[in-house]
Amino acid sequence: MNNKVLDYNYASNEIKGYSNSSIAKKEKNDCFVRAIAAATGSKYDSAHEFVKETFKREEGKGTQFTDLIMTELEDKGFTLDGKEFKVKVLPKSRVTNSYKLYGDIVHRQKTVKSFMKDNPEGTFIVGVSKHAFTVKDGLLIDNAGEEFRPTRKVQSVFQIFGDNNTNQLRLF
Repeated sequence: MNNKVLDYNYASNEIKGYSNSSIAKKEKNDCFVRAIAAATGSKYDSAHEFVKETFKREEGKGTQFTDLIMTELEDKGFTLDGKEFKVKVLPKSRVTNSYKLYGDIVHRQKTVKSFMKDNPEGTFIVGVSKHAFTVKDGLLIDNAGEEFRPTRKVQSVFQIFGDNNTNQLRLF
């Protein structure tokens, strides 16, 4: 890991096959497709097909019901570009901060900056209002035009474990 927390890169630079994809050239509202591709290290076209099939995403439209479907994938995992992946839906306690305010404990959604500082290692798909992106070992990977906005509120987070991004010790 050579990234400093809060480093930023464009998804188009990180995703395999993105610049050559005829599908990507005519797509819009594909932030979740890009987030899946960046988090798994898969090709854009493969991620596009996976999101279309698994999440029933329609061409040119955003992805719906990500929390519900990712919860289902938490039990069975998924395969993309021949690699196996596991999903962990982070609980509310990992995406909220607690503050003491006038003697009461108040829970508020973490900002993107706060989430990244608390999670400098690992691969995450982060959902904010009507948008998704990847955070991979402290590097925020997002679309051009969505430059880093550290105060956006985190709504959901899915940690991705797999062939290229597992934190487990392997023997042999």
